[in-house]
Amino acid sequence: MKKAWLIALGVIVLIALSGALVFGGAYNNLVTKEEGVNSAWAQVENVYQRRLDLVPNLVETVKGYAAHEKETLQNVVNARAKIGKMDVSSSVINDPVQLAKFQEAQTQMTSALSRLLVVAEQYPDLKASQNFLALQTQLEGTENRITVERKRFNEAAQDFNAFCRRFPNVVVAKFMGFKNKAYFQADQDAKTAPQVKF
Repeated sequence: MKKAWLIALGVIVLIALSGALVFGGAYNNLVTKEEGVNSAWAQVENVYQRRLDLVPNLVETVKGYAAHEKETLQNVVNARAKIGKMDVSSSVINDPVQLAKFQEAQTQMTSALSRLLVVAEQYPDLKASQNFLALQTQLEGTENRITVERKRFNEAAQDFNAFCRRFPNVVVAKFMGFKNKAYFQADQDAKTAPQVKF
């Protein structure tokens, strides 16, 4: 009888230890993957901030050549100000609605900058300005970085979300309060192919 109790106790301890190892391993992996998502988000914020830092210099350069294009310049300034007022903390990545608002504000900034560059095409002296060319090159590079970092963020979010949905990770994730991460989506305008007419 005493031997049966020892065996039963040994089995219970072994099951409890195995459960603790599975729970601990899943939790540690969730933490690591969530930090990967947070790191990717920080890089997204970093490149968007780089773009925002370039905007005042670009606006001032264009302003010197195209003083009567006030509406276009004001749209860029307003888009930048709107982004500056937004909450871009890491809570954005847990809320698809907040991320969509952030993405919409960034789309408005992209649109305003595109219009500004179209205006610049109308001023040959501005297009030839070394300062403007340098800023334009930096802006193009920054836009490419934004695309790369958004892709990396989506990959990290996908990895985290897939890991959270697997068993037994789903149990640990729910128990410990881990939430799925939101994704960057394609802009609405990207769904419609542009019409080319000759």
